This record gives sequence, structure tokens and C-alpha cells, in this order.
Amino acid sequence: MFALRTRLAGVVALVALGAAGCGGDPASSTAPPTPAASESPGRQVGSGPSSSQAAAPSAGSTAGAAAGQPVKHAFPVQGKASYARTHHDYPASDIMAACGLTAVSPVDGTILEVTRTDTYQAKVNDGATRGGLSVNILGGDGIRYYMSHFSTIDQGIEAGTPVKAGQPVAKVGRTGDASACHIHFGISPACQKTTDWWTRRGAIWPWSYLDAWKAGTEKSPVADVEKWQQQHGCPTKPLVNP
Repeated sequence: MFALRTRLAGVVALVALGAAGCGGDPASSTAPPTPAASESPGRQVGSGPSSSQAAAPSAGSTAGAAAGQPVKHAFPVQGKASYARTHHDYPASDIMAACGLTAVSPVDGTILEVTRTDTYQAKVNDGATRGGLSVNILGGDGIRYYMSHFSTIDQGIEAGTPVKAGQPVAKVGRTGDASACHIHFGISPACQKTTDWWTRRGAIWPWSYLDAWKAGTEKSPVADVEKWQQQHGCPTKPLVNP
């Protein structure tokens, strides 16, 4: 009888130890697994940056494009402005406007480059510096929009800055090779994005788009730019007088 009682006491002790978990946390062994992270726009989950880090946007990405929203356009000047249907040497538009008027982004996009210093010298007449103070934008539609001759460029407008159509970016001026206040406006394929000034300055005639945007009507230059690029590719030097 004594031996039986001893064995029963041992069984009770083992059961008590098992219930205590030997110092472990019973709840942790029964907790449900953490749900797997799901993908969200603009972020890669599982590899690369951790789930708490947003992936860096590419030069041509915009919030609107990432969300699949249509890209909007706007007339580049706030206030009275005029422009001709012609331009010397190559397709572009000189938008005549008073110095100091506000220039805005013509498209939803991302700033590619900003030139804040006027280094143009008439005796050199370098095409790369002829625009003076300038802003170069990659639209969410993949098209490049270039504006130059500004007197000043707004603070916060830097390479990589996202912009919306109609957002102020600079003030009208006459820096670079300009004798009167105006904005040189060019539309072109992105090509080298920043270094091919001979394409950046203008590849297609902008005036029909300026007409539409000034009237508040949406019109995209994508088809015209794609047609031009099918014919010319991405030139490595000026096609006309540099």
C-alpha cells in the first residue's frame, strides 16, 4: 500500500510540473501565426527593403501614375500670355509673358533637373546653357517638358520633386539667350532625360497643346512624341542649327 501511494504522489508531481510549463509561456505556444504582409502600391514586400521602408521612386514615377490615374496638363503661365505658331530652327514655343508672372508645371510629373545659375555667354553661345534658369520635367505620361529663361525658381523645386499640373515652379524672366521676358517651352521624348539638350529643347510643335490647355481642355502629346521618336530615335547631336 505504501508503495502504491508513493507512485501516485509521483504522478501528481509530474502533472503539476507539466501544467507549469517549466518556466515557459503556455500562451506563446498556442498564439495564431502572424498574417503574411500583402503588397501595396509603391512597396515591395518580402525582399529588398523591409516592410516599413518605402521603395525609392524611379525618376519617372509619380503618385498619379502609380495609382493608375490619368495624367493632367495645364497652361504653363498664370496670367496674360501669348505665343506664335512658329519658332526658329526647331519645334518649340516662345510664350511671351511679363517678367515676374508665375510659371507652373504643365503636367503631373517629377522634376528631372533644375538650373538655378545663368552661365550663358553670348560669345560662346553654347546650346547647353542658352536657356539660362530652367526646369526640366518628366511627365507621368513619359513625355519630357522643358521650360527656360526664368528669373527665379521656387524653393523646393529640385530634381526628384513630384509636381502637379498647375503647381507654381518659377517666375517668368529673360535669363540665358533672351532679349525679352518669355518662357521657352519644349516637348520631347525623355531619351537621355538630362544631358541631351538638343532634344530636350523641343521635338514637336507645342502650340496645339498650349491652345487646349489654355482653354482648360485636356490634350496629350504622347502620340505625336511617339511618332517623332519612331522617325528619329534619340539623336546624339542636334538635327538642326545647334
